[in-house]
Amino acid sequence: MALEPLATVADLVALGLTVDDSEIPIVQNYLAVASAALRDAAGSPISQTTSTVKLDGERDQRLRLPGSPVTAVTAVTIDGDPVSDWRLRSDRLWRFGGWTRGSGPSEVEATITHGLPEVPADLIDLVGRLVAGALASYRADDGGASLGTQIVTSERIGDYAVTYGGDGLATDMELPAYLRERLAARFGGGIQTMRSR
Repeated sequence: MALEPLATVADLVALGLTVDDSEIPIVQNYLAVASAALRDAAGSPISQTTSTVKLDGERDQRLRLPGSPVTAVTAVTIDGDPVSDWRLRSDRLWRFGGWTRGSGPSEVEATITHGLPEVPADLIDLVGRLVAGALASYRADDGGASLGTQIVTSERIGDYAVTYGGDGLATDMELPAYLRERLAARFGGGIQTMRSR
């Protein structure tokens, strides 16, 4: 099941973007793409959801869960066998006997509720800015040339000339490395295997 976008058309309007009724379908697509880009960079769904995750279990007593913050765990198995002798502490499962059976790692599966109940305003703003850039490209009457990210690096008026330069990004929806790093640090990054319900 796909997660709802991190921002809505109403959020965009509140941020000052004018959206014509005929543009709503493309804007909704842009909202989904921008939200997916943020979630990918964060390594987390950001908004609250319930997921089933599979993790490698080791001898350590603590097992870090992805998708911070984790607010509830409803079921845990080790190699398919249910276990109940665990506790949730600071986005980690704690178990006295560790998370493996035998000599090697095990597969731990957990059903968790994680993410934020409300999307932070700065992330709504970031989604809005990504969508605004994509919408500006969409609105440009240039036969689709502006759908790729282009930056004007110089312009001359006499005998008109313009020079475009790239910043390494292929589209308006790509996030620069510093922003990806900041989102990963904020949300814990790195989901292994996750299935949302």
